[in-house]
Amino acid sequence: MNGRVHKLPMGLIAFSCVVLLLSANVGLASGQEGGIDFTSSPNPLGSGARALGMGGAFIAVADDATAASWNPGGLIQLERPEISVVGEGIYRAEDNKFLERPEGSGKQTTSNAALNYLSASYPFTLLDRNMIVSFNYQHLYDFSRKWQIGLQSFRPSMTTDWTFEADGGLYAYGFAYAVQIIPQLSFGFTLNFWQDGIYENGWQNTTKWHVLVIPRAGQWFTQDYQRQDRYSFTGFNANVGLLWNVNERLTFGATLKTPFTGSVRHTFEAVTIDQYSDPAWNSRPYRRRGTSFYDLSMPMSYGFGLAYRFSDRLTLSADFYRTEWQDFVLTTSKGTEFSALSGLPKAQSDVDPTNQVHVGVEYLFIKPKFTVPLRAGFFYDPGPAEKSPDDYYGFSFGTGIGIGRFVFDLAYVFRFGNDVKETLVEGVTFSQDVTEHAFYSSLIVHF
Repeated sequence: MNGRVHKLPMGLIAFSCVVLLLSANVGLASGQEGGIDFTSSPNPLGSGARALGMGGAFIAVADDATAASWNPGGLIQLERPEISVVGEGIYRAEDNKFLERPEGSGKQTTSNAALNYLSASYPFTLLDRNMIVSFNYQHLYDFSRKWQIGLQSFRPSMTTDWTFEADGGLYAYGFAYAVQIIPQLSFGFTLNFWQDGIYENGWQNTTKWHVLVIPRAGQWFTQDYQRQDRYSFTGFNANVGLLWNVNERLTFGATLKTPFTGSVRHTFEAVTIDQYSDPAWNSRPYRRRGTSFYDLSMPMSYGFGLAYRFSDRLTLSADFYRTEWQDFVLTTSKGTEFSALSGLPKAQSDVDPTNQVHVGVEYLFIKPKFTVPLRAGFFYDPGPAEKSPDDYYGFSFGTGIGIGRFVFDLAYVFRFGNDVKETLVEGVTFSQDVTEHAFYSSLIVHF
């Protein structure tokens, strides 16, 4: 802690270990490798109110500008230049359960709003082939979390008020290109540059605690601790996709997101202030700071989908998607490898891939001057974890209106998981029930 641990009661040392473990396992910790925890879905799917309103079953549909994130091969379906913007708002509740420390249990909530997607697309013809280019900006991962926990112990009497707040996310600029190889088959790719842009590409963690110890009458001890960790991330990868119109009604889509190794820069500042009932033990604030660098290996993911158009009004789609999370690895500057999920040495880690299933439907009310869609979907979206994936499920609804050159869409997505994140807090029996409400709105303008 600060070089004066021998002055602290032994009960406080044991008690503070719980707090330290909480802090270490919600982000990379200086001096030890903690896990990187994605608070929203960690699976690298796509963006957009329309697609998410269909439960994320969009690989074989992919007929708007968000196809650059779902299946770049689908971009060829855009017939006119367009720009699009998508916003998101998320409310998340985590009902934490500490078996050994039930006083720390309870519901923690967080909410945030951000830009989900931004794009500009331009179709053209070259060498008698239809082609399209697109520029995109996408929100990929979210780290938002806010916990406030009170812990209490006796013999001696100790109370701890602990807070943890995380903010930020990962974004990527994308350049996409698609070409129609034959009338029934198109191919495309998106080059993703993970770096600072509209938002900083990274996340920040702030940890605080206040400990009060009363070992016996007339004596007391307090410790105030604050630490801020900042992480920046850069990298490059590609999405590759194809879209095959099997016949007039059935479409097959496939996509691959390549693995890559990004660079993480971690800086931290921490200050500890100890005060005692005996003024002779008081000392000046103890400050620490440091910088470290990591390589973060991001896993490969891939999937395929089928879409069946019963008519111009009704489409049913289904996707399967897999992510190789066992390859999500953190490497220190000394070459030591850890699981980036749990912080365990790679040789001891036991993380399996996750397999997602998404099903969605869209029905269009087509009128002479406007079109109104109704969309719905459900999905199985497991989260990676040691030993076995955590089970998350969800459903969605969506609607909108298209008038002339303008298309406006709305979507609501509900995602939940019970008794998940059992390895998030090391050294204690922990789990949480998670519920997430997400709202998306998009505007597309055709030219």
